[in-house]
Amino acid sequence: MKRRPARLFLPGPTEVHPEILTAQADRLIGHRGPEISELLASVQPRLQSVFQTKNNVYISTSSATGLFEAAARSSIDQRSLCCVNGAFSARWAEVVEANGKSLDVLEVEWGEPITPDRVADALGRGDYDAVTIVHNETSTGVTSPVGEIVQAVREQAPKALVLVDTVSSMGGIDVPVDRWGLDVCLTGGQKCLALPPGLSFVAVSERAHARAATIPGRGWYFDWLVFQRYLEKWQTPTTPAITLLYALDRQLDRILDEGLTARFDRHAAMADHVREWSLERFDILAPEPYRSDTVTAVVNTRSVDVDAMNRYLAEHVDMIISNGYAKLRDRTFRIGHMGDHTVPEIETLTAAIDGFLEN
Repeated sequence: MKRRPARLFLPGPTEVHPEILTAQADRLIGHRGPEISELLASVQPRLQSVFQTKNNVYISTSSATGLFEAAARSSIDQRSLCCVNGAFSARWAEVVEANGKSLDVLEVEWGEPITPDRVADALGRGDYDAVTIVHNETSTGVTSPVGEIVQAVREQAPKALVLVDTVSSMGGIDVPVDRWGLDVCLTGGQKCLALPPGLSFVAVSERAHARAATIPGRGWYFDWLVFQRYLEKWQTPTTPAITLLYALDRQLDRILDEGLTARFDRHAAMADHVREWSLERFDILAPEPYRSDTVTAVVNTRSVDVDAMNRYLAEHVDMIISNGYAKLRDRTFRIGHMGDHTVPEIETLTAAIDGFLEN
């Protein structure tokens, strides 16, 4: 008999509550009937609450990388400044280039944040109509000060749209989309929102809609204006992942019942424990005060065999963590403290790692 997979303490996908898994087993509905419209109309205001926005939040049956492509096609006309400080911000720049858009890259060392002064300086050296930023770089555990960066962009390049990846922060770290003035804010469901993989979400401002209307060759599948046209009818442009919408419907209730502030506080408390533990035994890649509340990249100062450690964790506490990503593999390992995990669970995890280290 195949062994049941261990519980995921990865930086995504993360563990999904049994109630949310069960929600997917409901009977299917037609994707052009009244039931789907009722579901989408019900989900939309709760998504807006999580995003803290009055903008429409579109649902895409894709990974968040698909929305990188959407942002490139629908929001970049002339030239983008792509801010890179890790693997996923580098991927976004790669997607922008692959879609035939002009770009310059502002790159800093992996493990360092993107800061307002660096962005302002880079903007002063060129003419840009968009800036891409990853708020919480999942590969390094670094949270960049996006609210302050937006202010710098508005002062230096007021016509530039600010396009932000909150894939590993939305729902776990405070991201007030409207207060910060984000033009495009995208995320995936499988991280802090603690959904099964397969859905991504994006809030799009009026400025970004107006820009899209001027850009030819946006494609169709990821066009902001197509999303908007169908949302006005409480429909999706193409067949959605209906069972995942059931999961979303149930999980939004759970998130808002907990309350956003309480959810952010719980993530911060988990992060505090992991940081204290990490600094006593290893080191942390991200500097203060840019350490993420949802994922910690622990510097592997003891040259621990991460695969062996995961085998131990799976056997003893039914948990696994993640190796470092890309060029940080084995140099770091990452602990995901996101979604519906709790402080006691994180304490159990770190105690088990201690057991592995002792043995």
